[in-house]
Amino acid sequence: MSQTTTARRPVTPERLGLAPQPVPATARDSVARHVRAALHAQTLAMLHYEPGTRTGEDPEDLHQMRVSVRRLRAVLKSAPESVPDCTRLRAELGWLGGALGPVRDLDVLIDRLRAETDDFSDDERAAATTLLDGLVAERLAAREHLNSALDSPRYRTLLTHLAQAANSEVDDAVQPELMDLVRAPFRRLRRAVRALPADPPDEDLHRLRIYGKRLRYAAELVKPIAGKQIRELLAAAKELQEVLGEHQDACVAEQEVRRLVAAQGDVVDWDLVFVAGRLVEREHVRRVTTRDQWREVWRTVDRQAKAALR
Repeated sequence: MSQTTTARRPVTPERLGLAPQPVPATARDSVARHVRAALHAQTLAMLHYEPGTRTGEDPEDLHQMRVSVRRLRAVLKSAPESVPDCTRLRAELGWLGGALGPVRDLDVLIDRLRAETDDFSDDERAAATTLLDGLVAERLAAREHLNSALDSPRYRTLLTHLAQAANSEVDDAVQPELMDLVRAPFRRLRRAVRALPADPPDEDLHRLRIYGKRLRYAAELVKPIAGKQIRELLAAAKELQEVLGEHQDACVAEQEVRRLVAAQGDVVDWDLVFVAGRLVEREHVRRVTTRDQWREVWRTVDRQAKAALR
């Protein structure tokens, strides 16, 4: 019992040796200093949203904690030479993201499908509830796994190492080129776009979304230094991420509804099948619509990146 109590004591910034408020870097500071400011700010954000992530009372807490983990990984990937033990930190953040992700994905999926039933009849909503019971059970199991991860010594060790990285000395001899932090993820995204066929598979568009997200996080890092053109690129990258994110969410929702129907077994509940069909149709329309949008948004990203990186 005492071990459980100790494991669940909240970790505060002070216990980690972090200032309780973010320490902003200025336009005159080096890239390495901005990296440390970002590590500091995002570690504080993780600590802030951890209690709500544990309880699940507001799904936005989990969402924001997951975003902080992703931003930390992106920052470390952008300038690995400037941070001690960067590879190990990214790997451990990947482990934590793997615990946060399933709960968040199920939160989004359940809320999305429930919202689709707002205009259903009472009988149809009851059938939809039965259909979604499997997802609710999966989320409960995923949440138990997540809280076990947050209670683990591995998580506490990760927080300690993040704080040490944020507080580490800056080596002025190791300074990445500012715009290279944005140039590398942009080129990766551009290569992926150019390699696509005319009608790309859903998996390829999902990969583009990941590359676009990395570009966005890199642009966020250099924005305080680089000025207006990076802000315009950042806005375009965010829009691309949102369009491709809606496409991916529609793909997942359509696939999951089909899986839930199949999981019902051989006994056919026609009300449930009818409701599932309506849900699949709506998600299919969203998937097709976003497929028609993303290339135009990409052209804006491409144009803004060329202006900012010339």
